[in-house]
Amino acid sequence: MSVRLCAANLPDIAGKAAVPSYDRSALRAGIVHFGIGNFHRSHQAVYLDALFEMGEGHDFAILGAGVMPSDQAMRDRLAGQDYLTTVVEQDNASTSARVTGAMIDMLPVGDTPAIVERLADPAIRIVSLTVTEGGYFIDPDGKFDPAHQAIVADAQNAEAPTTVFGLICAGLKARRARGVAPFTVMSCDNIPHNGKVCAAAVIGMARLVDGGLAEWIAANVAFPNGMVDRITPATSQREIDHCRETLGIDDAWPVYCEEFKQWVLEDDFPAGRPALEKVGVQFVPDVTPYEHMKIRILNGGHAIIAYPAGLLDVHFVHEAMQTDLVARFLDKVEAEEILPILPPVPDTDLGAYYALIKRRFGNPKIGDTIRRLCLDGSNRQPKFIVPSVLDNLRAGRMPTGLALESALWCCYCRGVTDSGAAIAPNDPDWDHLTERARAAETDPMAWLSMDAVYGGLKDEPRFAEPFADWLRMLAAKGTADTLRTYLGQA
Repeated sequence: MSVRLCAANLPDIAGKAAVPSYDRSALRAGIVHFGIGNFHRSHQAVYLDALFEMGEGHDFAILGAGVMPSDQAMRDRLAGQDYLTTVVEQDNASTSARVTGAMIDMLPVGDTPAIVERLADPAIRIVSLTVTEGGYFIDPDGKFDPAHQAIVADAQNAEAPTTVFGLICAGLKARRARGVAPFTVMSCDNIPHNGKVCAAAVIGMARLVDGGLAEWIAANVAFPNGMVDRITPATSQREIDHCRETLGIDDAWPVYCEEFKQWVLEDDFPAGRPALEKVGVQFVPDVTPYEHMKIRILNGGHAIIAYPAGLLDVHFVHEAMQTDLVARFLDKVEAEEILPILPPVPDTDLGAYYALIKRRFGNPKIGDTIRRLCLDGSNRQPKFIVPSVLDNLRAGRMPTGLALESALWCCYCRGVTDSGAAIAPNDPDWDHLTERARAAETDPMAWLSMDAVYGGLKDEPRFAEPFADWLRMLAAKGTADTLRTYLGQA
């Protein structure tokens, strides 16, 4: 018989999963976090929960915040279970569950005065966010876009902002007016130099409203860069049912994730921070080499397996790793075009790191889907794939396999698998991508002309020519035979 997750039922749940031993009523909010999704709850919240278990950092509990309709739905679910979450860690050979209690409340979604007032509270020393790669209002040149309609709307109505960055600016403005030291803004999103990207968005937003505020933020607010890592699939009815039927916990939105997690963070927190180094967070002077390693090997690797697997009707990621052509494609591209152009990472063997990545990809218990990996390629490709292409070209190396990856993404965006099955829209810009992908059937440069993704690569024959060749071969021979040709099996 299952037990509904809530604070009152924790004694009954203790026999089914680990539960907080600390007194949650004694926790005090020190962090406001925007974007209470699965990744945050499997990563930052887990690290904080572990620290609280050690009897430390109890003044750094999390207040959730959000601006999207999905945030309201999440608030409703979590409020019904006292903001507790069941985190189920699944390794290849083991499964463990823990109820985490680091989040103590969530601010009313859409209530600007309430959110700004908490942001102005001196007790709040960190504002963190996971708003996805596409949530930073980046223009085709990779810079903050002040002309985006949501940003323009906030600038015109600065007292009632609706974006995360408008709210952060409003909170900082209130602190400045009250003589309260600013909080640190900590991006936990999976983007290169996420702190710098976040700073550009916050300062850019402020500049549209109050030049003096923008200068004050630039001079006084810290935006540490960080590298985050944990494979965390979306929750579906499958996970909800498993949690109830197998673990005996009735959780409205449990989080399932791999056992592995990593967080590398620059130590720039003038307002103070929890002692996260005691629970495994690496604090370093420069996160760049760790960032390159993870984004190029893991996230780039996800893209390399995602599109051929998607075209071959493979559903789960571990099934892709069991598909010989896909797994060998990954090995060849990583070995020839990603690992060789990565700079050294302190105290890290890149070959061993890649072996770990493959083991994580092959974990059958995670239930991560190929569709999730294929999602939002228009935002992910320029961050996870194109930098490796450019570095290969600078080094005089031919990015043949990465050109094939791009051709596979193009084919995927046509919306039909090799078997003729329809691919449902899987990108915020899906209609535009589909139009481009179909035009590329006769003119491959129609795809590479997306400057927001490829920059000037359409004019680089060392990439454009193999891309066009692969695209023609995919049309003529299909995904499997094209992979065999690349692997030297044709």
